[in-house]
Amino acid sequence: MRSDPTAKLHDLFRSRVALLDGAMGTTIREYSISESAARGDRFADAPQDLLNNGDILSLTQPDTIGDIHRRFLDAGSDIIETNTFSATTLSQAEFFIEDPREQGGRKDPAFFQKILEDDFLRGLVEDLNIESARIARNQADRIEEETGTPRFVAGAIGPLTLSLSNAPDHDDPSFRPVTFDQVQASYLHQARALVEGGCDLLLVETIFDSLNAKAALVAIQQLFEERGSSLPVIVSAAVGSGGATLISAQRIEAFWIAVRHIKPLAVGLNCCEGPDVLRPFVAELAESVDCFTSCYPNAGLPNPLAPTGFDLEPHHMAEYMGEFAKSGLLNIAGGCCGNTPSHIAAIAEAVKPHQPRIPGARAVTLSGR
Repeated sequence: MRSDPTAKLHDLFRSRVALLDGAMGTTIREYSISESAARGDRFADAPQDLLNNGDILSLTQPDTIGDIHRRFLDAGSDIIETNTFSATTLSQAEFFIEDPREQGGRKDPAFFQKILEDDFLRGLVEDLNIESARIARNQADRIEEETGTPRFVAGAIGPLTLSLSNAPDHDDPSFRPVTFDQVQASYLHQARALVEGGCDLLLVETIFDSLNAKAALVAIQQLFEERGSSLPVIVSAAVGSGGATLISAQRIEAFWIAVRHIKPLAVGLNCCEGPDVLRPFVAELAESVDCFTSCYPNAGLPNPLAPTGFDLEPHHMAEYMGEFAKSGLLNIAGGCCGNTPSHIAAIAEAVKPHQPRIPGARAVTLSGR
């Protein structure tokens, strides 16, 4: 485990609005990678298409992933995320293991226990996370050496296609296909490998189910206890237009209460329908939490006719994020789906004139409500 960079990050977030990177998946599209190239020699005989499994490219197209990291760093990113959004056994199983429902079965805890114990998937996930972290680490270190400006690597821990909060079968509301302990074990496996690969911090992101996120955070705490040391953690939720995490339906304050016990370095919002939809909820978050805040929205709504697949161009995102910073809502700014290095460069310029948010300056207590 690398030394804890919390002090350096505190200095950064207090001195200016820091920059996260943009969308790995969106930027990958610019490279026109074929299915055969995505598979490479290692996965040439994989049973399903892998082109949409962007995490695999860290193993089969590492130069491409490294180049994308370099471009975001050149655009001004202080923190880059590892290419590991779906790099858990539970998520990777969808690309390599036959769905039992196709044979009249169902996905249940017994099925997912076999997934967790599958040697192929375990080895794959370890390689994905370690190599993705190393690729990002190499680029961050190189740019830091060239510029003299510290750069940081965030281990990206994304959501699952499984929910612990909601029942998939309306006729059996008590049924869950996977257990809390199984989700925790899957995230622990990922987090161990990310730390081994050289991450500076861990980012639990795009949270649509707060109970899933709880499992990830418990796993991270377990890892830190095992190692006797810790790294900073950032937590970022996806919310709908109603202001609640998308499946677990927790509103902003309830979400903060659910995660504040781990003392995250920052809490934020990302993804969703775009910065205009997120604006009031980012403001609510900034007034509620006593840690740093982040926001990295999608570039508007999906649009297959747009070059990036999303509506908003760099100057649009710069206008929105510049206003967020001017209003004192941010310590960290970036972009999610649809945001390329050009978007991040524009956002970097837009937030530069504005002071970062002061944590706790406007935070409210529960008793004050």
